Amino acid sequence: MNEVFMSRQPLVNRQSKIIATRLTLHLGDQASIVDAVSTLSALANVWPQSEKPVFISCGRTGCEAGILDWSAPDNATIELPATTLVGQAGPDVIAALQTFQPTICLHFDPQAAQALSAGVQFRFIGFDAQQFQLGQLKLLTARTRTYGIGIAFNVETSEQFRACLEAGITAAAGWFFTSPTGAPAKALSPGQANIVRVLNLVRQNADIREIEAALKLDVAISYKLLRYINAAGFGLSCEIQSFRHAVNMLGYEKLNRWLSLLLGTASKDPMAPALMHTALLRARLMELLASGLVDKSEYDNLFITGAFSLLDVLLGVGMEQALEAMRLPEPICDALLSNGGRYQPFLDLAVASEADDGEAIADQAAMLGLTSDQFNRAQLQALTFADAMEL
Repeated sequence: MNEVFMSRQPLVNRQSKIIATRLTLHLGDQASIVDAVSTLSALANVWPQSEKPVFISCGRTGCEAGILDWSAPDNATIELPATTLVGQAGPDVIAALQTFQPTICLHFDPQAAQALSAGVQFRFIGFDAQQFQLGQLKLLTARTRTYGIGIAFNVETSEQFRACLEAGITAAAGWFFTSPTGAPAKALSPGQANIVRVLNLVRQNADIREIEAALKLDVAISYKLLRYINAAGFGLSCEIQSFRHAVNMLGYEKLNRWLSLLLGTASKDPMAPALMHTALLRARLMELLASGLVDKSEYDNLFITGAFSLLDVLLGVGMEQALEAMRLPEPICDALLSNGGRYQPFLDLAVASEADDGEAIADQAAMLGLTSDQFNRAQLQALTFADAMEL
């Protein structure tokens, strides 16, 4: 089977939350729809079990009828171009859709009107944000509302995201929220500064009474921390009730990673929910990709590198300024500042998974000796983790 790598886009709603994920299969010159089906079938045991929809795209070429050979999970949505339904094989495709009734997203294009009258039930109608003006999008969304929920793909800027929402779009897919907006702040907020203080105390293995005193300055921190730990699937036999209990059960080293996540919760950015989900996914993905490639003692550092990779956007300060306040290991700082080091390739691959460039993902994975199956599995497992941690 030819290798097929997947990239990822989140679908963000009006509340700035990621409500679905779009997976794009990069078939390349050698791969076919048969390879796409084989790739998806091989991932059945790591497929996300949440109710959030997972959209499946075949990239620029679009999914062919053969994609219907895949036994799609209940939360999977297959994206189909109108040409698949109105072409020569259209009657067979329509018959298959009517028989098996998978969840379908129809891509709106010049042949969409004919496809909409084909007698197929669509859950979503997808619009490429790069192909339509705001006025067109508003009109088309209104006219197709009875056929399916309107969503936009390939949204590149915050302005474009807001325009899509104004046009009646329910959610938009893209990474428009990961770029800093506005000038960086001159200093951390009091809440952020206190979390950094607690982080530094934990890294120094300070006396637990000193750490608890710092936590009491912001009761919300303690509450959020315990929610994270209890939701993280440690396989603990009992619920963690206090910070002291957490230290006894997990130790300072494991506790460090969960405290690191709290920095993002102090963000004032309106897109903080989506940013936190993305940071969590990067963190877990980097940890999984490194399995067997680095010493186990470095897994937590890789997790923190991913978790902090959007720190500048979340906190509204420059990355260098954010890192100045923390005493982080050198490999973490090097990767976050793009200075190379042994964590850089893992961060580069995590970031590459968010771009629409299958060749770049394949090249970066090859540098680490990872197959497409290893990479795709890690990405789905990381997605499951981020969804579970979204509190």
